[in-house]
Amino acid sequence: MRFVHTADWQSGMTRHFLDADAQARFTDARLDAISRLGAVAAEQEAEFVVVCGDVFEDNRLAPAVIARSLDRIAAIGCPVYLLPGNHDPLDAASIYTSEVFARHRPANVIVLDAPGVHEVRPGVELLAAPWFSKHPTGDPLTEAVAAAAPPAAGVIRIAVGHGGTLPVGAQDQRLIDVAALSARIAAGELHYVALGDRHSVTEVAPGIWYSGAPEVTNFDHKETGSGSVLVVEIPEQGPARVTPARVGSWRFASREFTLTAERDVDAAVAALSALPDKDRTVVKAGFTGTVGLAAKARLDAELEALRARFAALELWERKTDLAVLPGEEELESLELTGPAADAAQELLGVARSGGERAADASGALALLYRLTRQEVGA
Repeated sequence: MRFVHTADWQSGMTRHFLDADAQARFTDARLDAISRLGAVAAEQEAEFVVVCGDVFEDNRLAPAVIARSLDRIAAIGCPVYLLPGNHDPLDAASIYTSEVFARHRPANVIVLDAPGVHEVRPGVELLAAPWFSKHPTGDPLTEAVAAAAPPAAGVIRIAVGHGGTLPVGAQDQRLIDVAALSARIAAGELHYVALGDRHSVTEVAPGIWYSGAPEVTNFDHKETGSGSVLVVEIPEQGPARVTPARVGSWRFASREFTLTAERDVDAAVAALSALPDKDRTVVKAGFTGTVGLAAKARLDAELEALRARFAALELWERKTDLAVLPGEEELESLELTGPAADAAQELLGVARSGGERAADASGALALLYRLTRQEVGA
């Protein structure tokens, strides 16, 4: 028996660093990931797809977002089970009970709207744990598993949950108890645990997996393996076999560079320029070290040019500590006179002081250098 495990589609998600054009392309890509997921299900002859929470970004979405997502699901050639999560819980404002959802709901969509056992077909069942609020007092999955009677002999049971997991030795009734789930797997009462909430593909324990999000949602220093779904095979004997399948097309890349000379600027620009699919790539770049005015001016100009090519390129403020210490010859090359020369010397003194205003003074000098060089056509 084979199925596709996915989660955290968060249809309707927006990212603050994307402009209107890039956001529109990102939105389309998230819908396209649903279609590619359907293709994976068909290729792998999956019996069904289970979406483990956060199908939608929020319960307050435009009708078009809901309708378009359901249209993509309708094209998937097998049943699709949707589990409400913390972003789209079954509360009074739930999407799943809304008029727009009812109007556009395709025949292959089954909402796991009640905790407990849901039969897929004779011999296969889902043990579901939907969320009824954004902040439940206990973990819905732990509670659902504890309340369920063991499956009949020969029945495959898959637990479907959403939320964070309980660290070893910790106690928090709001988190999923992995040890308890592992004990159920060892006893043959569960054959696989499909989880959502963590956007990185993660094997928490044997037979217990987060599928990750089908399209990237965060930078790669925080999120790994996103952009995939899991193809899960439950054999007649032995543990579940899990294979990730790529369905996403975007990339959020974080990069750090140490700069001490012009050649380091060249290397940083080359590394960023080498990233593929720039229209589907968001970059967060951090720079540390010490450079002169010319190197800083060139870095600024190159980054400005690259911004036009990437979906977004932003400075990684937390990882940036770049000092600009101009040499006397760099200031002399500007041939400043009068008040401009006096101001430049004053800024140079502040920049070299290492005081609270040193960074601002360095930035002002770099801007002065760049503008002056442009004015003289250098």
